[in-house]
Amino acid sequence: MKTLNQLFKAALAATSVISLSACSTNTAAVSSAAATSAPAKNIIIAISPDYPPFDSLTADGKLEGFDYDMGEWIFQWLNDNGYNYTHEWKQMSFDTIVSAIQTDQVDLGISGFTYDKDRKVLFSDPYYDSAQVAVVAANSSIASLEDLKGKKIGAQLGTTGETCANAIEGASVQAVEDMGIVMETLKSGGIDAAILDIAVAENYVATGNFKKLDGSLLDENVYIIAKDGNTDLMNPINEALAAFLASDDFNTYKAKWINTK
Repeated sequence: MKTLNQLFKAALAATSVISLSACSTNTAAVSSAAATSAPAKNIIIAISPDYPPFDSLTADGKLEGFDYDMGEWIFQWLNDNGYNYTHEWKQMSFDTIVSAIQTDQVDLGISGFTYDKDRKVLFSDPYYDSAQVAVVAANSSIASLEDLKGKKIGAQLGTTGETCANAIEGASVQAVEDMGIVMETLKSGGIDAAILDIAVAENYVATGNFKKLDGSLLDENVYIIAKDGNTDLMNPINEALAAFLASDDFNTYKAKWINTK
């Protein structure tokens, strides 16, 4: 038979076990609550909305285009699949986006970026095929890429189109920030041709004011960009990008923005 002292010690031990168990449960609950209530990471996305059908603005100033719809899809998918992000779009001049990423002013660039070795950034997996082509006024006598030698050529500043324009023998290149200004200058006769992405070129040709010359100056792909080394962000982006390219929405967006232009 247990003595009174033995009973007291047994009761004390049982109380300690209950106390420790409750403490452990509460700690786990607090840890779980902290994990689920961790703040979302906000991602700032740079875009230059002067490059339809990839990036443009509606009449009332809202963003639209293939890149915008794709970006919204990507972040919806990420948050539906265990990630925790908020995001916002920041309108910028195209030629400033790379430096803004490098200096941590923005996190991503989704604005029709093609590969250029001089862009010291991290490129995503490609999401669209592209090519740099030449566009001239509808009534221009220029008939081939060979005819561009020695001509006045326009391009958007900081693009691979500008690089291609500078490679044309004897060309006088005018590069400005806004592609819309380049095309207005071409329309008014201030330049002889413009170099730009094929999807964007076809968008302008559809207006009836321009014609595209046969052939391309450079075949390339389109990418999302982030700061060099930022795989913590780019790995999820590539995961979402793969899901987007395999989805029906990819073809829907192509038909909406590109294939029907």
